[in-house]
Amino acid sequence: MRQTVLQYVESRMAMIAPNLSRIIGTTTATKLMGQAGGLTALSKMPSCNILVLGQSKRTLSGFSSSQAMPHTGILFYSDMVQALNKEYRRKAAKLVAAKCTLAARVDACHQSTDGALGQKFLDEVSEKLEKMQEAPPSIRGRALPRPDDEPRKKRGGRRVRKMKEKTAVTELRRRANRVNFAQLEEDSLQSDLGFSLGSIGKEGSGKVRGAVIDKKTQLTLSKKLQRRIQKDQAIYGANLQSRELPRVQPRVLLSHLYKDSKS
Repeated sequence: MRQTVLQYVESRMAMIAPNLSRIIGTTTATKLMGQAGGLTALSKMPSCNILVLGQSKRTLSGFSSSQAMPHTGILFYSDMVQALNKEYRRKAAKLVAAKCTLAARVDACHQSTDGALGQKFLDEVSEKLEKMQEAPPSIRGRALPRPDDEPRKKRGGRRVRKMKEKTAVTELRRRANRVNFAQLEEDSLQSDLGFSLGSIGKEGSGKVRGAVIDKKTQLTLSKKLQRRIQKDQAIYGANLQSRELPRVQPRVLLSHLYKDSKS
């Protein structure tokens, strides 16, 4: 008798609930109305209750509950939801239940008898289901930035070069810092801890090639001072002790005397 009533209602669903039938079909809509107790009772239900209509309660005493599927009713086993993959079925059932609630209330108020609102709801559900199944956008790896290995722009000019020349290590200081191999220094027995001349004035350093003098770090005399020294050398000869030398910086004087001793 129940099946006969359901078949009769299913044949008349286009007139009773056109919008609900347009979303889930006449067969599923008839089952929902049968479980709810009519269209009016169905329209008064929230979507969370419509979702579990027709749920079969199983007694799983002593068995694993992993196979139990809670919150699965008539809508979960409808053709629209079962056509999707397993990971999307629960979310799709909730979405369909929400639209069925709206369609049932429209049909209960006897509005949109041609099923236009039901078709609109169906299009919205289909669009959301398609978007749900879309693959996530691929994230393209960005290219690494250009390595900053180019020489940086440094401040130059005559003023900066003069400042560097004042603090540069001279050839005389390099020789004072150099210690010859296998040669005892004066302070080797710690009798005279202090300033050491290093390899200044010592021969036989063991080097095959002579030290290369860097012109950039070598201190030079100004042209005015060079002319004055040449004038004094022409008058007093190579020995400048008989006349007081002009007041110059000690480093400049040492460099000048060191050049004279080499020549």
